[in-house]
Amino acid sequence: MNLEPDLSDPKTAAPAVSNKTTPHTLHHTVWPKRLPHRISPPATSLWHNLAVSALRFPDKPALVFFDRVFSYAAVMQQAERLAATLHRLGVRKGDRVVLNMQNCPQWVIAHFAILRANAVVVPVNPMNRAEELKHYITDPDAKVAITSADLAPELAKANAQLGPDERLAHLIVTHYSDAFDLNASQHGGAIPEAWRDWLGTKHELPRLEGGAVMNWSDALLGDIGDLPAHTATPQDLAVLPYTSGTTGLPKGCMHTHASLMHNAVGSCLWGNSTFENVVLSVVPMFHITGMVSVMHAAIYGGATPGHHAALGPGAGRTADFALARDALDEYSDHGD
Repeated sequence: MNLEPDLSDPKTAAPAVSNKTTPHTLHHTVWPKRLPHRISPPATSLWHNLAVSALRFPDKPALVFFDRVFSYAAVMQQAERLAATLHRLGVRKGDRVVLNMQNCPQWVIAHFAILRANAVVVPVNPMNRAEELKHYITDPDAKVAITSADLAPELAKANAQLGPDERLAHLIVTHYSDAFDLNASQHGGAIPEAWRDWLGTKHELPRLEGGAVMNWSDALLGDIGDLPAHTATPQDLAVLPYTSGTTGLPKGCMHTHASLMHNAVGSCLWGNSTFENVVLSVVPMFHITGMVSVMHAAIYGGATPGHHAALGPGAGRTADFALARDALDEYSDHGD
């Protein structure tokens, strides 16, 4: 049997490739030769990027934060446990969950936990205060928020100013030191002096009007066996970041799994990403650039994002660049 296509038959012949330049292809004349003009991203949800990288590289560093290294397997396990807790707290498919903290491993774990729970991430600028935060609770109709201990009082204050039907039901709170050994980092000099009080201070959990507050460590005790299947599709909403609100109240920008997947894959191609890349995550991840072009691109490509606590109070450029240099030196193997 001849299985070769009859190229003389117009029904089976490959379409002719035109070299004619059109207004839509003018940029091809300066397009990098190493890059394709079109890409075919995976037809899966963003959660699968972490799941696949954890399957392929279980022991490989996925996140680095000061002296702490999280393997891909550990990140996935913590994300699933947190997702199980979110489900127990009532989070269901399509529900919006507020995520409000600086760059840290907990941000990544919480982000993927929300996706694993088939819910929608609402990333919030950690510089916002109570009056602004009210809008990020009411507009997406969020009932659960995940935040850091230094920012939790502002969320609690915002929540208290809302009506009973508008308020959060649950607040999960983490300290940055939940993700590294504060004593070891202090003695080893890994933390700049100006950051130690900010990163090391233990804050009391705030009272949440009409709701309950949970420690991060308790939230990571969720039973994965109780977690429903992941059913999010590429067409489902994944992230709802908000505009800055220059001309009015901030507006939610609807991003599906497919749209962010496309940009994550494109970022990998443009950045010459490989499995051995080490990426210093200094761009705030609540912003779409840090979230997609750094975090999602790195996780998709099986790289190692080293997290930098962005915008730390009192941190000078010297300390910032020293941390960046040390992180890249320690986790990159590029020779002498």
